[in-house]
Amino acid sequence: MRDRDIHAAIRILRREVPKWETPIVTLMAETYESPFRVLISCILSLRTQDATTAQASHRLFALADTPEAMLKLTTQKITKLIYPVGFYRTKAKVIRDVCQVLMRDYSGKVPDDIDELLKFKGVGRKTANLVVTLGYRKPGICVDTHVHRISNRWGYVKTATPEKTMDALAAKLPKKYWVEINALLVPFGKHICTGTLPKCSTCPVLDMCQQVGVKAHR
Repeated sequence: MRDRDIHAAIRILRREVPKWETPIVTLMAETYESPFRVLISCILSLRTQDATTAQASHRLFALADTPEAMLKLTTQKITKLIYPVGFYRTKAKVIRDVCQVLMRDYSGKVPDDIDELLKFKGVGRKTANLVVTLGYRKPGICVDTHVHRISNRWGYVKTATPEKTMDALAAKLPKKYWVEINALLVPFGKHICTGTLPKCSTCPVLDMCQQVGVKAHR
């Protein structure tokens, strides 16, 4: 993908993505404007199908949508509410630990700084980036497996790791696209530009894609 093609690709994906289900973390950010909901939804979403994460998030937030309210629930209750997300027992403990730290050290407010968020047990760079970009609408690029894979498959960047991809995108992707690139490429990656056998025959941006590393497709 040539540098100038990114503008057309973004326009096309903005039109196409609403046809697919919105990722739960994006939905939480758009609906509630709550960094706390974004944080907890991110924790729940790791190694979990989006539909399962959505159901678990709604059950949990129906009873507790603030750190203070969450701490009124036992770990066993949280475990029951979020089942069957991946590693649900571990995540229940992480959620309570995060809420305890928020109440003790941050007056119940989720920090808007990546380095501060990375101090929390169970919070990695992907989650921290999503909280800052989606929860607080601050400029930043969240690179997960989909963003990393598609950016390289397009030929827009040439990197070996998500961390390297984040640096490469920060250097060349127009800043106005930073916040939304994840929300566009995640559903695109789940429905069209999949990890194996991508659906190139129905891809709306195929004519701009270099198909780097694609050996077989549908």
